[in-house]
Amino acid sequence: MTRTSPPSIRKLPAAWRRQAKTLRRYGGRALATALERCADELEGTIQERDETTLSLTDAARESGYSREHLGRLVRDGKIPNAGRPGAPRVERRHLPRKRKDSESLYASPLAREPARRQVSSVGIVRSIIEKGIE
Repeated sequence: MTRTSPPSIRKLPAAWRRQAKTLRRYGGRALATALERCADELEGTIQERDETTLSLTDAARESGYSREHLGRLVRDGKIPNAGRPGAPRVERRHLPRKRKDSESLYASPLAREPARRQVSSVGIVRSIIEKGIE
């Protein structure tokens, strides 16, 4: 049996909507509606998170790059300044990210393998179908 990797967080709402469409086609209207609401809420949360602005210090902590490097990227116009001159801020969506060791081409296959306890959208739907929504 081939394991498929779970969709990324950004792709999850679309995947849930496709599953909701399938559920609705087979008579699972209530479950489809619940899944669509979850997709809407997740999309809103992602958008809100992406629009959050960070100080250079917080942006450095989150991105893995130094405060000075991020400041240089803002000054050079490579990252839009979401703050004001002399007090730059960066929207989370514009942060560059350093590659983690587990994402490296040289990392061991075990380090690249997703955590076994990750919950897939299929697992969530199966759980809802089996247990119902409480």
